[in-house]
Amino acid sequence: MELSDSFTVACPIDETWAFLSEPEPVARCVPGAHLTEIVGDDHHGVVNVRLGVLAARFTGHATFEHDLDRHRIIVKVQGDGNQGRAEAHITARLEALSDDQTQVNVDADLQLEGRLAQLGQGIITEVSSALTAQFGENLAASTTAERVLGPASFARPRSVAMPEPDALDLLDTARRPIMKRLVPLACLVTLVVWLVRGRRSGR
Repeated sequence: MELSDSFTVACPIDETWAFLSEPEPVARCVPGAHLTEIVGDDHHGVVNVRLGVLAARFTGHATFEHDLDRHRIIVKVQGDGNQGRAEAHITARLEALSDDQTQVNVDADLQLEGRLAQLGQGIITEVSSALTAQFGENLAASTTAERVLGPASFARPRSVAMPEPDALDLLDTARRPIMKRLVPLACLVTLVVWLVRGRRSGR
């Protein structure tokens, strides 16, 4: 499944790039994610999600490739959990809109197995869009955060002291954007019904 989205950060492109190049602060911006350890180029972590009453815990790892010349970051993610399996190939491209505005364009190739795959492409697209927007908001609020990883840190395993966030409710995340689309439609249907009834009562 291919997904595309974008968000804007009120920050110069160089500062945005510097922040996105550090996995630990980036992980803090990902809803439901918890970075546990860094071993070389491998970043191990956990993602907790809820699907209604079902709780899913995915344990996996991610690798990052940084292309400074193109302001491009490629992330490969694999995760396994009690409700299925997930793989993603994500490409993020930074574009300077102005001296203090940066647009981040995200393209993802997502593969899901298990309960999460049963949500269907429409729901998954809505969830992805909502999560991208939330990540963008978290990133905008964290661009001044201290960068805690240095080049020497990648040479040895590192245990990351990061509090584990609450589980991400996928159905609640999907419900909000879907309701935004349904409310205008419901209003239109109500108006049509009212007009039809008005004509019938006037006869």
